[in-house]
Amino acid sequence: MALVNENFLKLPGSYLFAEIARKVSAYKSAHPAHRVISLGIGDVTQPLAPAVIKALQDATLEMASEKTMRGYAPDQGYPFLLEAIVRNDFEAHGVRISPDELFVSDGAKSDTGNIGDILSADNVVSVTDPVYPVYVDTSVMAGRAGILADGRWTNIEYLPCTAANGFVPPLPQQRVDVVYLCYPNNPTGTTLTRRELKRWVDYALKNDVLLLFDAAYEAFITEKDIPHSIYEIDGAKRVAIEFRSFSKTAGFTGLRCGYTVVPKELTASALNGERVLLNDLWRRRQSTKFNGTAYIVQRAAEAVYSPEGRKQVRQTIDGYMENAKIIKNGLEKAGMTTYGGVNAPYIWLKTPDGMTSWEYFDHLLNGLEIVTTPGAGFGASGEGYVRLTAFGNRKDTEEAIERMKK
Repeated sequence: MALVNENFLKLPGSYLFAEIARKVSAYKSAHPAHRVISLGIGDVTQPLAPAVIKALQDATLEMASEKTMRGYAPDQGYPFLLEAIVRNDFEAHGVRISPDELFVSDGAKSDTGNIGDILSADNVVSVTDPVYPVYVDTSVMAGRAGILADGRWTNIEYLPCTAANGFVPPLPQQRVDVVYLCYPNNPTGTTLTRRELKRWVDYALKNDVLLLFDAAYEAFITEKDIPHSIYEIDGAKRVAIEFRSFSKTAGFTGLRCGYTVVPKELTASALNGERVLLNDLWRRRQSTKFNGTAYIVQRAAEAVYSPEGRKQVRQTIDGYMENAKIIKNGLEKAGMTTYGGVNAPYIWLKTPDGMTSWEYFDHLLNGLEIVTTPGAGFGASGEGYVRLTAFGNRKDTEEAIERMKK
């Protein structure tokens, strides 16, 4: 008989955002005439940039001709996109990355989950708390997490990020092999300064630890001392893999495109002590399990870096960050405590009157018809908070905050 992967049976009943969607759907079904405003799941609302649409249209027409149509994409991505990424995302910040260190994919979520394929199930994993659930859930699926006890997995080391430590994760207190870091952070919207990120790179170099750095929100950084890439820190290419996404930067949640950087000088150990190039392993994994991102999507991503595309995408990002300012300033004027919202499109809101995060979620949904994301869904240290996102349109954002202020 066929046997299931028992690790899947250890997972909680539903993914956080699926549970939120179920609750919201039930409320809307019971109140079909009411207008519910979502400040919850971080999907974008603004249309793709005109330059991106033009590139999609042109590439689609190419697919209609025998002379210009494209089949399978190169394993790592088309040279035109790889070169645009190198110039704009790294050389512009003084970082040297080679095109053969880049791997274009269907998004950072896929890659942060799939990266575990090339790592031993015996690795000890450490995550910040609160944490983006994909890092933990995929560790459970791979058999690295142990047993769920009191809301935490026994084989994962959690690094509490709280108001008391300024949401800066402490270094692990026990031996770990792999650490997930996401900055600017989802869900708290907070960041690490250059000095704080250097502390992590130095730790990884000293202790032979692999850092998995999710930089999906780097385009929202506004302050000068916040690195856009972990590779801005000396030595990081020897200890870190970086994940990037066009989803929030350019509104590609419906197109699906991102990329992962695996430096050629990055190694990990085999059981016999031999050092193995992770770039080679990830290339082997991708060529076996992934058929490449669609040509028309990669042309659309290339257009993000064109002069017109950069200007148009920047306008959209600025609009979302204006929403973040409206949320943050409005709630703080009402006497509430918020974090984030300066270098990220997320605002981390402390619940009032000692309410739990799910209690406050229900209160906002049923009382004010506003959708948020309960902080407890991101880990034990998320209890007592909800996450708000700036990805709504301006009118809805303003109305939601007026409802909450009242």
